[in-house]
Parts: sequence; structure tokens; C-alpha cells
Amino acid sequence: MTGKKHPIAEKLLGSSYENMDARTQKVARHITDRKHISIDPSKAMDNNISLGQRAADAVAKFGGSWTFIGLFAITLICWVVLNSFLLVNYDKSFDPYPYILLNLFLSMLASIQAPIILMSQNRQGEKDRLNADHDYEVNLKAELEIMLLNEKMDTLREGQWAELIAIQKEQLRLLGALLEKNKS
Repeated sequence: MTGKKHPIAEKLLGSSYENMDARTQKVARHITDRKHISIDPSKAMDNNISLGQRAADAVAKFGGSWTFIGLFAITLICWVVLNSFLLVNYDKSFDPYPYILLNLFLSMLASIQAPIILMSQNRQGEKDRLNADHDYEVNLKAELEIMLLNEKMDTLREGQWAELIAIQKEQLRLLGALLEKNKS
């Protein structure tokens, strides 16, 4: 596209269309075409989500909740109480103190849960970047639209001043004609 198709944006930004970055060109096209630019980027991103990403989000959501912490604490307490009860009453336990099997399960849980949470955080970071990019575009368009409105207001005001001056000149001419008529 040539710069001639986007003279308004070029004038407001003080740069030719070809010298603008892709986001600014997008905003320039939206201003020139008089189209809105607002969308919900998270909806667009959520439409393309894979099963693995959905699972990662669910694990991260549950793993970062008070429900998980409560259930996890109850499980640990039950494990310790059950093993201690079995050891004291029957002199046998499936995981005697220092609970090495429990430690193994906790390590496995952490080794699986950490990368899943990181995947979810990476996806959230990507969402945040998309939102930030979209916010930039919306803010730039709003700023340019405000500049256009200011320019239109200035043009209207200048036109009104010119009209008022023309009216005042006509009034002065008429007053002068009346004075001349009264002197005669």
C-alpha cells in the first residue's frame, strides 16, 4: 500500500505509511477505513487452545487454590496419622517414619506440577502480551481520533472567526453607510 491511502494518519503521526511499524499501520488503516479496532484478544486466543493447554490451565488453577492446599494438608496429616497408628498398634506400617514413600510421592508431584504450572504461566504471559499490544493499538487509535477531533474543532473555530469577522465588517460598513446618510 502506498502512503497516499492513509494521509490522515500520516499527517497526525508525522511519518509516511511505509515507515510505520505493523501495529501503527494497522491503526492507520482502521482510522482511514473508519472501522473500530476493539476486540477481546483473550477470546481469540482461547478459541485456539489445545487440550494440553486447557489441562495445564486447570492444573495451575487448582494447584494455586486454597482448596488444593487444604486437601494436600489433610492428605499429609492422614498419611502420617495412619502410618503412626499402624506402627504403634500393629508394629508394621506401609511407610514407616521418616516416610520415604511419602517423600517420593511429594517429589514426583512437584516434578510434574512445576512444568505444568510453568506452561500455564507462559500461556498467561502470551495472553498479557497480546492484551498489551491490543491496548497499545486502541490507545494509539483513540489518541489519533482525539487529535482529529481537535483539528476539526480548530477548523470549525477558525471558520467561525472568519464568519464573525466578515459579519463585523459588514456591520461596520452598514454603520458607516448610516453615518454618512445621517450626515447628509
